[in-house]
Amino acid sequence: MSDLEDDDVPQLSSHALAALQEFYAEQKQHTNPCGDEKYSVGRIEENWLSQFWYSEETALRLAREVIAAAGEGGRVACVSTPTVYQKLRELRREDMAVCVFEYDRRFAAYGEEFVFYDYSNPLDLPESIAAHSFHLVIADPPYLSEECLRKTSETIKYLTQGKILLCTGDHIATGV
Repeated sequence: MSDLEDDDVPQLSSHALAALQEFYAEQKQHTNPCGDEKYSVGRIEENWLSQFWYSEETALRLAREVIAAAGEGGRVACVSTPTVYQKLRELRREDMAVCVFEYDRRFAAYGEEFVFYDYSNPLDLPESIAAHSFHLVIADPPYLSEECLRKTSETIKYLTQGKILLCTGDHIATGV
């Protein structure tokens, strides 16, 4: 093979290669980080290419805010916030009912607490989910678009009795 042909082979920069190696090392380290703990953050792992979940610190902080705001005996809907759901369950608040509304069907492992949710059909929810049946709704729309926020807002308005914790990376959150 000539030197010219060698130049055509794509190469990762040293920085990108180091980041990729770090990612693979973390994945290897987390093959079973939680043992039998069903709700531990990381039990259902982040899909590196398509989902961005909260860090452990952020999930814990949001879970604590949710617990304080929902109060004793509160019902909480986690809309597109799977790591907050996992953290709430990991904290073992028995007096709190929590549901995770999520498109990712891997969360069906959580049984009756899982509700399949597709923001493009904001009110396509099971009949068992009554209007205004949650003391608090925490939501993080999966996309930073006006359409996604508007449709997720429809879901939030249907679910909440009034308390909302909306997390978004954009400043389009007007009129929720």
